[in-house]
Amino acid sequence: MEIIVDAYGPEEQVMGWYYYLEDQLQFPFTAICNAKRAISPLHVKDEVDVIGMAPEEECEKEMFVTIRWERDGLAVPLSQLTPINDTTTQTKQAVEDWHYWVQMGYQFG
Repeated sequence: MEIIVDAYGPEEQVMGWYYYLEDQLQFPFTAICNAKRAISPLHVKDEVDVIGMAPEEECEKEMFVTIRWERDGLAVPLSQLTPINDTTTQTKQAVEDWHYWVQMGYQFG
């Protein structure tokens, strides 16, 4: 809740999360897909390189990160990914924070 403590509405919550993750995640990092999603081509246990945050406008309802994918990269839900062991503690903690938010059923708005 510290991430959105000063947020007065859904848009500010989104931006609070976006900038927290952008600041805390140390790119690139490798992650494993932990769940199949209809909006993503990834399969459980796929290993991907996470190279950055998706553009802000893609993160209005859920946080997305960009993975290496063909030429331009691809945005996938951060909740679908789990960093592997070699990832920094700071990055793992930020991903765990987001997973907790999602698992608790919190939403923007």
